[in-house]
Amino acid sequence: MTECYRIQRDAAVYFVTYSVIEWLPIFISEATCRIITDSLNYCHDHKSLRINGYVVMPTHMHAIVFDENFDSERLGKSLADFRKFTGRSLSDFCAQHMPSSTNETFRGASTADRKRRFWQPSRHPEGIIAEKFWKQKLDYMHNNPCRKGLVMAAHHWRFSSACYYVSDGRNHCDVKISGLNWS
Repeated sequence: MTECYRIQRDAAVYFVTYSVIEWLPIFISEATCRIITDSLNYCHDHKSLRINGYVVMPTHMHAIVFDENFDSERLGKSLADFRKFTGRSLSDFCAQHMPSSTNETFRGASTADRKRRFWQPSRHPEGIIAEKFWKQKLDYMHNNPCRKGLVMAAHHWRFSSACYYVSDGRNHCDVKISGLNWS
């Protein structure tokens, strides 16, 4: 069962989810959301990561990602780098700006190889090989803020690519969005 939740060669595009330990609401400020968006843009510019869509929710984030050359091995490495960098950066931010109980939770989730853990262990990657499944995941991701009662319309959520898609790419987005051609 766990084998289906890994980056593999049979799919080049993935829907990923990163959730904060204990579902702590860390992404409630622009500063924490910017750590995510800036890192995604860095990975786009320097690690060949392409972001087709994303949403940052208070306790987690979703993204549809691929490698610029559809190299699944490099995609896995880019996502691992993204995860490590954002985990450290967000843990450091929380240590300086959030209650000490937040850091205690991160330390309590530590493992033998780290003193603290920000992200839950799995990124739960789901390979996307058909346009219908892609559209389902894109809609699910963009409508997440509406389902949670945070906004009335998906494109009103700031840290999301929904506005980009509603405007057919004319509206600015905090993350560089790369299209996919399913033809």
